[in-house]
Amino acid sequence: MKKDIPFLPVEGIQVAIVHKTNELNTDEWQVVLINRNPQTITSIFVTSKGYSNSESGDSAGQKTSTLRHFFPEIESGAHVIVEPIMPEVFHLTNEYWVSYFIENQVYDKKFIFVPDSILKENLIAIDPLGLSGVLHE
Repeated sequence: MKKDIPFLPVEGIQVAIVHKTNELNTDEWQVVLINRNPQTITSIFVTSKGYSNSESGDSAGQKTSTLRHFFPEIESGAHVIVEPIMPEVFHLTNEYWVSYFIENQVYDKKFIFVPDSILKENLIAIDPLGLSGVLHE
């Protein structure tokens, strides 16, 4: 049963939405999962979705498809690109639910980017990537 599984606090895992300009001089945005733990994480499952809770305005009741991604492992200090993300969904709440194992212990956390938080004005340098982005810890 779920109540019998000990869920320890998630540490050392970050989700970033990074920005770069490609060779055609157009903006690209990607969702990246970063492992800053001293050990490898395994059996990583990421669920992503966007939604609006607003009852009024242009985004009332909007939601995206739910996408699911699986990665066998991410080594210590490494990262993976989860998916591209389009600026057209930045006005929505963008949620990334990450589950993974360290040895035999399961970890689980939702990373939520609130509406309009993914803006060029909010970008910071993200060291292991050499890119700028919005970082969620």
